[in-house]
Amino acid sequence: MNKPIGVQEVLRKKRDYLIPCVYHFYENPMQLVRGQMQYLFDEQGKQYLDCFAGVSVMNCGHCNPAITEAIVKQVTTLQHTCTIYLTETIVNLAEKLAQIVPGRLQKSFFCASGSEANEGAALLASIYTGKHEFISLRQGLHGRTKLGMSLTGLSLWRTDTSPVGGISFAPNAYCYRCPMNKRYPECDLACANEVEAVIKTATSSQVAAMFAEPIQGNGGMITPPPGYFKRIKEILQQYGILLIVDEVQTGFGRTGKMFAIEHYATEPDIMTVAKALGNGTPVGAFIATPAIADTYTRPGASTLGGNPVTSAAALATLDYITTNKLVDRAETLGNQLKTGLLELQKKYPVIGDVRGLGLMLGAEIVHADKSPAPQKVDYILEKLKDHGFLIGKNGPNRNVLAFQPPLVITRENIDDLLTNLETILKTVGN
Repeated sequence: MNKPIGVQEVLRKKRDYLIPCVYHFYENPMQLVRGQMQYLFDEQGKQYLDCFAGVSVMNCGHCNPAITEAIVKQVTTLQHTCTIYLTETIVNLAEKLAQIVPGRLQKSFFCASGSEANEGAALLASIYTGKHEFISLRQGLHGRTKLGMSLTGLSLWRTDTSPVGGISFAPNAYCYRCPMNKRYPECDLACANEVEAVIKTATSSQVAAMFAEPIQGNGGMITPPPGYFKRIKEILQQYGILLIVDEVQTGFGRTGKMFAIEHYATEPDIMTVAKALGNGTPVGAFIATPAIADTYTRPGASTLGGNPVTSAAALATLDYITTNKLVDRAETLGNQLKTGLLELQKKYPVIGDVRGLGLMLGAEIVHADKSPAPQKVDYILEKLKDHGFLIGKNGPNRNVLAFQPPLVITRENIDDLLTNLETILKTVGN
């Protein structure tokens, strides 16, 4: 293995050769050179507990031997052909997905990213319904492409100066800062009911679908209350509008269910997945019921989507999740982490809210008047990094600590994380 070039040389090459939108965390960043399950290592050999999993990607851990072995075996046998030729791994992966996805979802189209998956889902919805408008949620994020960015309800990620039209936004279920100025459960799910008002007033009644994440990751771990998606689905069905559930961040065991929408007992018409499906290999897919999928009959292909190596990695990933009961593990360890964060909230008012499901949790950091405190989040992230723990940050004000570790972490890992987080919170001030 070549000697790492070091932080300063990486930064120089980054400035010289990468488009500047490619940003990085930390005032004093490190160069990561190796991963091993729940741990990452920098160029100095320092170990970090990864509590962000590459933004909810490495559910099975870094360089997981079982998955690496499947990749190596496939890459030395048949690496690429494209879908114009018959191969086995892509159909086996589609079959496996059909067995684990909720409801009547059955038929998949594979691509290389979540952004592509959402683009494809929107196209399929338009083909099926013959309509072209969409509804999305405030604080949602659905990709970096032209349409995906236009469907995104976060100004931070809407860098397109001329977004796609025909997209209307509904209030999200942000109970800590309710957009309807109400309180749950007395609100009677007013934010969900508002979707009908949006349909009636902000659209031309030609809405193909509504996009929604079960938990809005980049939006700040916004977690809707029980009954929210059932109400949404009822409203959409009245108007012949499809529900597209974006499970790009939430899928494959992350929330203590195989898919987060299962917490809400609601069946998507189309679902999009990516990230954790390939455990680090580029993959995305949109999955639909046969009635919807079978309307997409004109020729279509994705050059790299579902290629043999990616499909082999995904099959190995799904097998590892199932065999090692990572879904149950996420529920159990998520309860431990959430309980610990709630205990810290009682002692440190800088934590305004704790929310999420399973091992997809957020802690909103605030000032005494409840206003967002992004500078404190940056301080906490930097100090945790120095202590050997990597977490994320998100939300429209970038004031939410994001905990999305590999599902292979241990109870001892979580205890260590909470202990070090408390040490740092003592120095933050309120």
